[in-house]
Amino acid sequence: ARARSFGDVLVVGLNSDASVRTLKGPDRPLVPEDERAEMLASLACVDWVCLFDETLPTNLIRKVRPHVHVKGGDYRIEDLPEADTVTTQGGEVVIIPLVTGHSTSGIIEKARCIHTG
Repeated sequence: ARARSFGDVLVVGLNSDASVRTLKGPDRPLVPEDERAEMLASLACVDWVCLFDETLPTNLIRKVRPHVHVKGGDYRIEDLPEADTVTTQGGEVVIIPLVTGHSTSGIIEKARCIHTG
Protein backbone atom coordinates (compact mmCIF):
# COMPACT_ATOMS: atom_id res chain seq x y z
CA ALA A 1 0.00 0.00 0.00
CA ARG A 2 2.85 2.36 0.77
CA ALA A 3 4.43 1.71 -2.65
CA ARG A 4 1.06 2.38 -4.32
CA SER A 5 0.89 5.79 -2.64
CA PHE A 6 3.67 6.97 -4.99
CA GLY A 7 1.59 6.54 -8.15
CA ASP A 8 -1.64 5.62 -9.87
CA VAL A 9 -0.66 2.06 -10.83
CA LEU A 10 1.37 -0.46 -8.86
CA VAL A 11 3.33 -3.07 -10.80
CA VAL A 12 5.08 -5.56 -8.52
CA GLY A 13 8.19 -7.24 -9.90
CA LEU A 14 8.38 -10.72 -8.39
CA ASN A 15 11.48 -12.92 -8.51
CA SER A 16 10.78 -16.31 -10.07
CA ASP A 17 11.56 -19.44 -8.10
CA ALA A 18 14.78 -19.87 -10.10
CA SER A 19 16.02 -16.38 -9.32
CA VAL A 20 15.14 -16.74 -5.61
CA ARG A 21 17.16 -19.98 -5.47
CA THR A 22 20.10 -18.20 -7.12
CA LEU A 23 19.91 -15.34 -4.62
CA LYS A 24 19.00 -17.21 -1.42
CA GLY A 25 19.94 -20.85 -1.86
CA PRO A 26 18.40 -24.20 -2.79
CA ASP A 27 15.92 -24.28 0.12
CA ARG A 28 14.15 -21.13 -1.04
CA PRO A 29 11.59 -19.95 -1.86
CA LEU A 30 9.29 -21.42 0.76
CA VAL A 31 6.21 -20.55 -1.29
CA PRO A 32 6.16 -21.30 -5.06
CA GLU A 33 6.08 -18.37 -7.50
CA ASP A 34 2.52 -18.97 -8.68
CA GLU A 35 1.22 -18.86 -5.11
CA ARG A 36 3.30 -15.76 -4.27
CA ALA A 37 2.01 -14.05 -7.43
CA GLU A 38 -1.59 -14.96 -6.60
CA MET A 39 -1.27 -13.58 -3.07
CA LEU A 40 0.19 -10.31 -4.35
CA ALA A 41 -2.37 -9.99 -7.14
CA SER A 42 -5.19 -10.39 -4.61
CA LEU A 43 -4.14 -7.20 -2.78
CA ALA A 44 -6.35 -4.25 -3.68
CA CYS A 45 -3.35 -1.93 -4.04
CA VAL A 46 -1.62 -4.15 -6.65
CA ASP A 47 -2.56 -3.70 -10.31
CA TRP A 48 -0.05 -6.06 -11.99
CA VAL A 49 2.40 -8.75 -10.90
CA CYS A 50 5.29 -9.51 -13.25
CA LEU A 51 7.59 -12.48 -12.67
CA PHE A 52 11.21 -12.10 -13.71
CA ASP A 53 13.90 -14.79 -13.91
CA GLU A 54 16.98 -12.62 -13.53
CA THR A 55 18.51 -11.85 -10.14
CA LEU A 56 18.01 -8.13 -10.80
CA PRO A 57 14.84 -6.43 -12.10
CA THR A 58 16.75 -4.37 -14.67
CA ASN A 59 15.14 -5.91 -17.79
CA LEU A 60 11.67 -5.57 -16.26
CA ILE A 61 12.41 -1.94 -15.39
CA ARG A 62 13.45 -1.27 -18.99
CA LYS A 63 10.10 -2.64 -20.19
CA VAL A 64 7.81 -1.11 -17.57
CA ARG A 65 9.65 2.25 -17.33
CA PRO A 66 8.39 3.12 -13.84
CA HIS A 67 8.09 6.73 -12.74
CA VAL A 68 8.94 5.52 -9.23
CA HIS A 69 10.84 2.35 -8.29
CA VAL A 70 10.16 1.46 -4.65
CA LYS A 71 12.40 -0.79 -2.55
CA GLY A 72 12.31 -1.81 1.10
CA GLY A 73 14.46 -0.20 3.77
CA ASP A 74 17.01 -3.02 3.79
CA TYR A 75 18.45 -1.38 0.65
CA ARG A 76 20.29 1.86 0.02
CA ILE A 77 19.90 3.67 -3.30
CA GLU A 78 23.66 3.76 -3.84
CA ASP A 79 23.80 -0.05 -3.51
CA LEU A 80 21.04 -0.80 -6.04
CA PRO A 81 22.44 -1.92 -9.40
CA GLU A 82 19.10 -1.14 -11.07
CA ALA A 83 18.98 2.46 -9.80
CA ASP A 84 20.88 3.78 -12.85
CA THR A 85 18.37 2.11 -15.18
CA VAL A 86 15.48 3.78 -13.35
CA THR A 87 17.03 7.25 -13.28
CA THR A 88 18.34 7.05 -16.87
CA GLN A 89 14.73 6.50 -17.97
CA GLY A 90 13.61 9.55 -15.99
CA GLY A 91 12.33 7.67 -12.95
CA GLU A 92 12.99 8.06 -9.25
CA VAL A 93 14.13 5.45 -6.70
CA VAL A 94 12.42 5.56 -3.31
CA ILE A 95 13.36 3.52 -0.25
CA ILE A 96 10.56 2.88 2.24
CA PRO A 97 10.93 1.50 5.79
CA LEU A 98 10.53 -2.21 6.35
CA VAL A 99 7.53 -3.42 8.33
CA THR A 100 9.02 -4.86 11.52
CA GLY A 101 8.40 -8.55 12.06
CA HIS A 102 7.36 -9.32 8.47
CA SER A 103 10.10 -11.22 6.68
CA THR A 104 10.55 -14.74 5.38
CA SER A 105 13.94 -14.91 7.11
CA GLY A 106 12.22 -14.09 10.42
CA ILE A 107 9.61 -16.79 9.85
CA ILE A 108 12.34 -19.35 9.11
CA GLU A 109 14.26 -18.38 12.25
CA LYS A 110 11.14 -18.61 14.38
CA ALA A 111 10.36 -22.06 12.95
CA ARG A 112 13.91 -23.23 13.70
CA CYS A 113 13.59 -22.09 17.33
CA ILE A 114 10.28 -23.91 17.74
CA HIS A 115 11.65 -27.05 16.08
CA THR A 116 14.82 -27.21 18.18
CA GLY A 117 12.97 -26.29 21.36
